[in-house]
Amino acid sequence: MECQKITNFGNQLLRRKNVDCTREDSRLSRCLNTFDLVALGVGSTLGAGVYVLAGAVARENAGPAIVISFLIAALASVLAGLCYGEFGARVPKTGSAYLYSYVTVGELWAFITGWNLILSYVIGTSSVARAWSATFDEIIGQHIEKFCKTYMTMDAPGVLAKYPDIFAVVIIIILTGLLAFGVKESALVNKVFTCINVLVLGFVVISGFVKGSVKNWNLTEQDIYNTSHSIFKDNQTQEEKLYGVGGFMPYGWKGVLSGAATCFYAFVGFDCIATTGKHVPPPPLRNGAETRDEIQSYSPQKDQDFTLCLLGSMFPMPRIIYAMAEDGLLFKFLAKVNEKRKTPLIATVTSGATAAVMAFLFDLKDLVDLMSIGTLLAYSLVAACVLVLRYQPEQPNLAYQMARSTEETDNNESVSTSESQAGFLPEEEEKFSLKAILCSTDSDPSKFSGSVVNISTFVMGFLIVGICILTSFEPNILINTVQIIAAILVVTIIFIIRKQPENKTKLSFKVPFLPFLPVGSIFVNVYLMMQLDAGTWIRFAIWMLLGFIIYFTYGIWHSVEASYAASAEAERNTDTGSDSCK
Repeated sequence: MECQKITNFGNQLLRRKNVDCTREDSRLSRCLNTFDLVALGVGSTLGAGVYVLAGAVARENAGPAIVISFLIAALASVLAGLCYGEFGARVPKTGSAYLYSYVTVGELWAFITGWNLILSYVIGTSSVARAWSATFDEIIGQHIEKFCKTYMTMDAPGVLAKYPDIFAVVIIIILTGLLAFGVKESALVNKVFTCINVLVLGFVVISGFVKGSVKNWNLTEQDIYNTSHSIFKDNQTQEEKLYGVGGFMPYGWKGVLSGAATCFYAFVGFDCIATTGKHVPPPPLRNGAETRDEIQSYSPQKDQDFTLCLLGSMFPMPRIIYAMAEDGLLFKFLAKVNEKRKTPLIATVTSGATAAVMAFLFDLKDLVDLMSIGTLLAYSLVAACVLVLRYQPEQPNLAYQMARSTEETDNNESVSTSESQAGFLPEEEEKFSLKAILCSTDSDPSKFSGSVVNISTFVMGFLIVGICILTSFEPNILINTVQIIAAILVVTIIFIIRKQPENKTKLSFKVPFLPFLPVGSIFVNVYLMMQLDAGTWIRFAIWMLLGFIIYFTYGIWHSVEASYAASAEAERNTDTGSDSCK
């Protein structure tokens, strides 16, 4: 009896969303086109990550080797983008990684993915607002900072910012009002700023080629001390002068990798296109310019670019909240839509208020790192889901294309429900053996082979996390030995996965080089996550704890899929009772 309860509870966590792909209905305003979506994607990407963090990371983490940091972060983003492509092909319906996860791998993973996307967009909004405020403050002579430090200092070093940023809150409130006013108006403002942003970025690139010098990659400590723009003052202590050893990579690989984890913030944004797709009508049916010490933390000419990035970050945030609330995983009142403006008004105001609180309390660097860790986790889950789904006996994109309201679905509901739920463990009648794992004779995947991949991916995830954690410790014989053993186990698991039969269902796009590319994506994402400091992990743990409290006290009981399952169970019980009476 207890085993049955545990099994039922596990099935609740892994229940999948049934989507009718024969129609694309939405209560939201459909007034955007392809150019609007591209502009939103560009807007949410280009901003503080490019204009502010590049300077901050170059000064404090990587030096000139920041170009390598950006390349590593770009690699993580490209790998995640390919996995997103297959997810989108599996779910021919507008949505985000949240919807894709819900349809393919189940409710709990969908909630974790959606909750982390909310974190990413909330922090993205807060961090850009902080950067906008700091840039404006620098233009007017830092009067806001001086006033806040004098009268509103927060004495919580390492936890909160040195002072609350009231101006950042005002910025968020203004743009929240713009988003609540209407989608079309917000998109128009975004397109104008996007054009300006691209022009500015082109000017910066051309200027960099003209004024850049490779000599700045070979500066020594003494060169930096002797420069007329030196950031090291006579009254600073020796500890405050720790800026590396000079040259192209003054902080070593540790600084480069730490910088890459922060630079990843600059590549977040392509999920915005999928998230805002509900506002697009369905298509017609058819077949080195400065030395490191000269770099300033904020650049006064970038206010318009921050505004663009801020709007791009804020736009998809209420849509994720709206989607999760509509599915019952978050509070239902968040799914209310303003009938006149066709916007999720309550979700917009709630997300804006949350972002304002974050911007009010936390420093820019802390916000960026928190956003990076949430996004990297979401991307890791996407990669793991793609890896698992390619080896399952059924393709979810075929299982949910019938509407629940049709007679055919009603007649076969119990069959389709059981078939669409992929078990994590093999069935009892399937025998577990080493030969069955390594020498499968089947050309098509079975529940057994699918379960082997499920378990292998789960174990491999823990091994990758362990390897990445050990790399943060000082190397010694014991740690190196453990890492080598773990690496050998990972390679062995990859070999086991590779030996399982792959589902041959045709999709419009499939991730190439399976299983190596998804595994590589998971490794890069986890490795970058482990480069972030302990304070970031503590804040992230608090955020996840809050999410799990919401899900297990509200979401799991109010899920729309839970009501569907309960109705189906009641109907089956009724049919069974009627048959017994006959």
